[in-house]
Amino acid sequence: MSDPQPPPLPGTPVDARLYRDAHGIPHLWAADPLALAHAQGRNAATDRSWQLEVERHRSQGTSAAFLGLDHLDWDVFARQVRLADTARRCFAALDAPTAAWVRAYVAGVNRGLRESAHLAPEFDTAGLAPGQWQEWTPLALWLSHHILFAGFPGKLWRERVARVLGDHAVHLFATDGLPASGSNGWLVAPERTASGAALIAGDPHRFIETPGVYQQIRLACPEYDVVGLAVPGVPGIAHFGHTGGVAWAITNSMADYQDLYRERLRRTPDGVEALGPDGWQPAAAHTETVEVAGADPVTVEVVETARGPLIAGSPDGAGDAVSLRHPPRVTGRLGFEALPALLRARTVADLDRALDDWAEPVNVVLAADTAGALLHRVAGTVPARDPRNLVRPVPAPEPGHEWHGLRPLPRAEVRGCAVMANERGLAGPLGIEFCAPHRAERIAELLADGDDWTTDRMAAVHTDTLLPSARPLLDLLAQLPDLGARAAELRDELLGWDRRMDAHSVTAARYAELRSAVVRRYAATPELAALAEPDGLPPVFAPWLSATARIGFALEHLLATELLPGIDPAALVRAAVEELAAAGSTEDTWGERHRLFAWSALPALPAGPAGPGPGLSGDHDCVLATSSVPGVTDVSARASAARLVWDLADRQRSAWIVPHGAHGHPGHPHHRDQHRLWLSGALTPVVTDWNRLTEENSDH
Repeated sequence: MSDPQPPPLPGTPVDARLYRDAHGIPHLWAADPLALAHAQGRNAATDRSWQLEVERHRSQGTSAAFLGLDHLDWDVFARQVRLADTARRCFAALDAPTAAWVRAYVAGVNRGLRESAHLAPEFDTAGLAPGQWQEWTPLALWLSHHILFAGFPGKLWRERVARVLGDHAVHLFATDGLPASGSNGWLVAPERTASGAALIAGDPHRFIETPGVYQQIRLACPEYDVVGLAVPGVPGIAHFGHTGGVAWAITNSMADYQDLYRERLRRTPDGVEALGPDGWQPAAAHTETVEVAGADPVTVEVVETARGPLIAGSPDGAGDAVSLRHPPRVTGRLGFEALPALLRARTVADLDRALDDWAEPVNVVLAADTAGALLHRVAGTVPARDPRNLVRPVPAPEPGHEWHGLRPLPRAEVRGCAVMANERGLAGPLGIEFCAPHRAERIAELLADGDDWTTDRMAAVHTDTLLPSARPLLDLLAQLPDLGARAAELRDELLGWDRRMDAHSVTAARYAELRSAVVRRYAATPELAALAEPDGLPPVFAPWLSATARIGFALEHLLATELLPGIDPAALVRAAVEELAAAGSTEDTWGERHRLFAWSALPALPAGPAGPGPGLSGDHDCVLATSSVPGVTDVSARASAARLVWDLADRQRSAWIVPHGAHGHPGHPHHRDQHRLWLSGALTPVVTDWNRLTEENSDH
């Protein structure tokens, strides 16, 4: 571990200093935790001013005012679900020390925006001046990032499936992981490493944005010295950190902790009423105006019943409206009290106690310390309620769907290694729909190779491209008799393929082409075509309600299910392979089809991304999870938002990487200087020796 503070400099002492390593990653030192929080906020606004402004507006439901009509659907949802109001409520409930810490961060953000926002070209392009952050704004950003993380729109999908196919088919499309879930993490115990100390690896999968959702950072003061990944706009280091004594990483647990209720509403002379188990009760209702650049303003009615705010429907609709009940709105807690405690943790026991205050989102956590203690647990708030609440929207007037305290959170002993990859594992009792087990099983298989693991060896795990979910389609293809000559040739090529989704592989591209053709044929069958019919739900939920996407991610299960007796999987695969053979199968490599598409709030900027970027290896069920949507597009919008390995033997043997770079300004030397390394699967060392860093400004 490096020194807890940088070497003294000549001259007058200052409250905070900013250093950078060769990749421009900020290393902040301050005299105390509040000064450090201020410095972190100021740095976030310096390096990521436009990103912070966009996220602030998204959390308030005001982004369409300068980004236009494409952002209206989100703004309407943010208003209706009451993101900003919930953030105010959660901030008001913070204990005094945590509230002061958040205020210090916000003061730093506002100072940094005043000093540095003019350096970001996007403000001029959008004709926008940076706004003022409120003390609750970081909490609103956290809610905005995670309100859809538990996938409650999946309940709207299952309702549609039950209506079209019947109650027996409600779980037919499970293990699809749409769209926000997905991460890998693993811990190798001391007895399995070359150093005799634990290693922890993390690989969060999110939509790839420019700049990224994670910021590599170091936060140091006399009380602690932590490296990790921060979320710009949120103080501290929440998901991935190494304090020198203890390190941790998380994945989405896939727990179900948000409920939807079918509401019956009516207007009265006094306002709006909702029917609950105890009869008609007043509902809060008001209207808000959403400004839209280039279009007329939109008036939004915000209605909240005793269950929660409406996220679909209205008091004037012909059918049921739908309300959302989720823990932060009910309890007034986001778990921000855990954030400063995580920074102060020295041992697994310290970290474990800090995680008891964690609330949102619900995560699986792996942790280890330098004394050899290990941790594998779930952290967060999961309400106890009727199992029916987990499946579909439940009727608000019907008793029995209330919350009754909290569920106990599972934990497990670590023996040799532990893996977390959104599968039905440790968090299984807390949910009903998880990601397929392929990534978790493949990581465990790779980790079984030897007892001399090092940071350097971990890159081979991070970048593994084997696609286990290809087997059911290939097995069915192998059983098809009497194919035409060209189709038989394509079949033989695919059966000889190593099932690796490598960017240079033509056969991987041909497999993806066949998979998409089969998905589209499934979607066109009379039995499933009705799933694509619109039902008036808000467009913001479209990714969860796309029938073709659902079929694509559930294909391996659909090929084997007996719940669709009118569909002959072999006939669909036969027709698809004959079709591709007749048309001439692709000559593209997988990387030529599977290209990265990074989201940017202003993609038209000259220095910004323009259309799909470089080709990628991997696929959604590979450890290298670069997700496209089979049957819709081979372009990948989701991938590793960071990769890291924490070494408990020596923090400076840890390594990390992010897509793009540390700085948010287009054209900045550190805007994209890590991108080639990220594409290649390489990691860059974590540097904590202050003498190897460059001080940027002693008056930071």
